[in-house]
Amino acid sequence: MFTSPAYAQAAGAPTGGEAALIQFLPLIFIFVIFYFLMIRPQQRRLKAHRAMIDAVKKGDTVVTGGGLIGRVTRVQDTEVEIELAPNTRVRVVKGTLSEVRPSGAPAAANDSTK
Repeated sequence: MFTSPAYAQAAGAPTGGEAALIQFLPLIFIFVIFYFLMIRPQQRRLKAHRAMIDAVKKGDTVVTGGGLIGRVTRVQDTEVEIELAPNTRVRVVKGTLSEVRPSGAPAAANDSTK
């Protein structure tokens, strides 16, 4: 059909290192987006949680990962003793604490224990 073969012209096409950079640019852009939207906030949250756990002291109200709520009676290096009810104390690992409520925190509006 065609009498002469058609050849692609390479006048404006990037060559060598430029082509590799252009191919990796979208991947680099996606990684930057993931870093700012997912990795960095997770690291901040983890750092704040670790600081909260390290700052737990006697008298604070804590919530464990299992949902138990109690008052801290003793703090050790890796463990905390919690009083769940009068004369009911349990020892938990600090890493399992999900929330620490300081002892001076105001009570909830619907709290009728007073």
